[in-house]
Formats: sequence, structure tokens, C-alpha cells
Amino acid sequence: MSTFSNPQHVAHYADGPVRQVPGLQALHQMASLLLAEKVPEDGQVLVLGAGGGLELKTFALAHPGWRFLGVDPSAEMLGLARQTLGDLLPRATLHEGYIDTAPDDLHDGATCLLTLHFLDAAQRLQTLRQLARRLKPGAPLVVAHHSFPQVEPDKTRWLQRYAAFAESNGVNREQAQSAIGAIASRLPLISAEEDEAILRQAGFEGVELFYAGFTFKGWVGHVAGL
Repeated sequence: MSTFSNPQHVAHYADGPVRQVPGLQALHQMASLLLAEKVPEDGQVLVLGAGGGLELKTFALAHPGWRFLGVDPSAEMLGLARQTLGDLLPRATLHEGYIDTAPDDLHDGATCLLTLHFLDAAQRLQTLRQLARRLKPGAPLVVAHHSFPQVEPDKTRWLQRYAAFAESNGVNREQAQSAIGAIASRLPLISAEEDEAILRQAGFEGVELFYAGFTFKGWVGHVAGL
């Protein structure tokens, strides 16, 4: 069973990222502000990896006129997103599946947070190209995920910093060490330089780093063609 289909994991999902991702709430706030540079007051925003609904709720509260398409392959995580959104849910359409099966409508902006690190380089490129196809020319895309050096000793040093941050937020040492072991062995991680190159290859220009929190990096770019 996938972690994101495990009811026990889903029930406690909101507790994890805030203890493991430095400045998670600020990351969502920054993503909202970066989108708002280009997205109009009545804009349409695509959120890839929308399960849980945390960023959807942040965006919806900050921008009452925005409407959303949330895409996620996990029915359980989308169920959690519905609970998280509550009264805000009518402004969001939630699509169970991957980006290539999502509606082809053009959106004014998009985000993909804490998701791309589950995909290898080829899958990331394909996913980003599918996102670009669903964005208007000049529309912003905000991404953030694990992205750090993959050569030793740098890789281990950054993973230990990730573990130390989790421990400082109440995660016990055994769990934190288990987590970095899983990250190192199971995730198809790439360096920040490779991440930026893939974004450009997928059709995004003006790619800028806006967030760095230990093993996590975040970029904003815009669809070419405006």
C-alpha cells in the first residue's frame, strides 16, 4: 500500500510536513505571493500534488476570487483535502489522477510543492511539460521539493541536517534517522543544478530560486511565449 493511501498516515499527514519542512507555512505564503504577481483576482490556479489541502487552503484564504484545480493520485489524500478546505471547497475542483489525465483548461498559475522529488528526471520533465501545456503564456509555476547535492560527503551532511531539524521539532531520533535512510534509498533525488535545467527544458523561463530550507529548494518560473 502506498504511504499516501494508508489511512493511518493520511490521518496524521498534517503533523509531519510542518515538523520536517523548514518554514512550511511561510513556503505556502511565499508561493501565494509569487502566484499573485501574475494571477488576476479572479484567476484559475492549478495545484499539482493537492492531497492534504494545506496550500489550497492558504491560497483560498488569501485570494477570495481565485478558483482551483487540485490534482492528486490518492483518493485518501484528496479526502483529507476536502476536510481541510471545509467551507472553501466549492471553489476547488479535485481531480483524482496524474497531470496527464487532468483537464486541459489553461490556468493563470500553478504550484507543485513537495511532489517532484518522488519522480525521476525523465518523469519530472514529462510532468513539467504537462503542467506547461495547462498554463497560459507568461503564467507562473512555483515548485519546491528535496533538492541537494548527491555526491558524498555533501549528501550525508545535508540529510543529517534534515534529521536534526526534525528532531528539534519533536521527531524521535530513530524515526528521523529512518526517514533519511528512506529518502536516500527510495527517492530519485537530483541536484539543484539538474532541477533548474529540467525546469528550463520543460519550457519555463526566468527560473529563480526563492526558497532554501536544508534539503529543500523552491523555484519560480514562467511559461515561455508571452
